[in-house]
Amino acid sequence: MSSVRERCLPAFAWDTWVAMRKAQVAVVRASGYELGSVRPAVERALDLIGGLESVVRPGARVFVKINHLPPPSPPERGIITHPKLAEAVLTLLRDLTPHIALGDDIHPANPDGFTVSGYRELCRRLGVELVNLRERGFVRVPCAGVVLREVFLARAVAEAEVLVDLPKLKTHSLTLFTGAVKNMYGAIPAGLRTRYHGEYPKPAEFGQLLVDIFSVAKPHLTVMDGIMAMEGAGPANGTLRPLGLVLAGRDAVAVDAVASRIIGIDPFRVGTTKAAHERGLGVGDLQEIEVLGEPTFAVAGRDFRLPPIPAGEIVGWFPQALTGFVTRRLRPQPKVATKRCVGCGACAAACPTGAAQLRAGKARIDRRRCIQCMCCHEACRFGAIVLPQSRWALVLGARRRR
Repeated sequence: MSSVRERCLPAFAWDTWVAMRKAQVAVVRASGYELGSVRPAVERALDLIGGLESVVRPGARVFVKINHLPPPSPPERGIITHPKLAEAVLTLLRDLTPHIALGDDIHPANPDGFTVSGYRELCRRLGVELVNLRERGFVRVPCAGVVLREVFLARAVAEAEVLVDLPKLKTHSLTLFTGAVKNMYGAIPAGLRTRYHGEYPKPAEFGQLLVDIFSVAKPHLTVMDGIMAMEGAGPANGTLRPLGLVLAGRDAVAVDAVASRIIGIDPFRVGTTKAAHERGLGVGDLQEIEVLGEPTFAVAGRDFRLPPIPAGEIVGWFPQALTGFVTRRLRPQPKVATKRCVGCGACAAACPTGAAQLRAGKARIDRRRCIQCMCCHEACRFGAIVLPQSRWALVLGARRRR
């Protein structure tokens, strides 16, 4: 069967046609993670945007970047890209090429994270190479970014001919929303990720850094897991919210824009979407995006709970003289729920400033050293790092919506 490219246009005109058309995002319902439900949803989503063969030429080297947030957690927690969605994508890719690898950067641990999540068994069964990015190494890539001038990019990502992005639809306590663009943050070394959190704690600046990395690792295809989303204090300690959706597109920024709209967030409130759109790295303006399949109003997640307001998000809401005063009262300050803390040390390992430490077998957070990067909150799998909201934040929280 010929591809859309072969059927519609000669090769020399293809790139021009893609540049002139609206960005397309498919939104398809999926009742659950049973393969009989998720595979048809993925197939339909890909067909709506032109078919997988329009992205992957036969025999191409493909790398599939999942969201495998550490430490280890099973897919039922809703923190990682569900392996059943990945299986649906992988089985379709195998019809086009045998050269497929899948992975993320995870810390070697006992138990093994890929075993806990089910990815090790999945890749063994399908004959797909499973890659821990840190074991394959990283390469220095020039970057004409706003923050970065070079990026140490995972070799598996840099050497792939086709990059497929499988993000999870979740809220995020620092960046408000995490999806396709932020998923590429996992393509750089873990040590740098921790360092950058410390060096660029303001959400707007950190968002520009994320887009810098995205600019040198732009996916050719994005398939987003929105079947079981996460609301509230994501990306690891929020509340699961069934949306029953698969989103797909060739423009990762557009996929993020549509996903954020579905959960009631103005796309340009998401720093990565706004920055990427302004830099011409994708389309974040909904008027320039063609939504295929289900219209966003028909699948919208009503009253989707957002995380506490990041301090940097309110800059510009008030006169400059009042910004510092209001920021201090809105800034979410991570605290330890001592009864839930098991003393695993994940928060201390993730903290870029040393504010989170273990003392007498329990986590403690030094407020003077804390930069509110939320790494400790993201790392904790026991709900022991909480983000209490001030009354000011509760009153102003509605401003972030439509």
